[in-house]
Amino acid sequence: MLKFIVRYWVPIAILATAIAWLPYAVGQQVLRQSANDPQIQMAQDTAAKLEDGQQIQQVVPADKVDIAKSLAPYIIIFDANGHPIASSAQLNGQTPTIPAGVFDTVRQTGEDRITWQPQPDVRSAIVVTQFKGPTSGFVLAGRSLREVEQRENGIMLLSLLAWPTLLITTLLATMLFFKVTTETQAVRD
Repeated sequence: MLKFIVRYWVPIAILATAIAWLPYAVGQQVLRQSANDPQIQMAQDTAAKLEDGQQIQQVVPADKVDIAKSLAPYIIIFDANGHPIASSAQLNGQTPTIPAGVFDTVRQTGEDRITWQPQPDVRSAIVVTQFKGPTSGFVLAGRSLREVEQRENGIMLLSLLAWPTLLITTLLATMLFFKVTTETQAVRD
């Protein structure tokens, strides 16, 4: 029986594993990628306004967002050297900064979309773009990933529940198939 199960059930178990985890992988990617959508619009619109000559004070919201607590979107304007010059974001009472490598990427590609974790309990989906005009620099638009990650965890939980259920069901079906096959063979002999 063990040979039969290994021969027939192991391939089915591999397929069942893929069936259980593929929805999680697809769902996680859709949720995470769509988490960038508002920031793409905010970063591009803000950069366009700055390129058209609007003052930084006109495009950065006056209200401060504590990015460790709030789900509100935020904007940070950096000069051409990557130093923050205006911000609606605050973290521990300061304007947070991003790694210099992000600015290098934006200089090369025009935009960068990343998950940013300035401290262990704070994760944001950020979009950074460059602007050129009367002045040059970078626009960062971001917002918390807290709600998105809770949804991702929900999908993972469903996959965690589906996976053993599929494995057990397919194992029992394989064992039943073995029993029926063995009994049918015995009747023929």
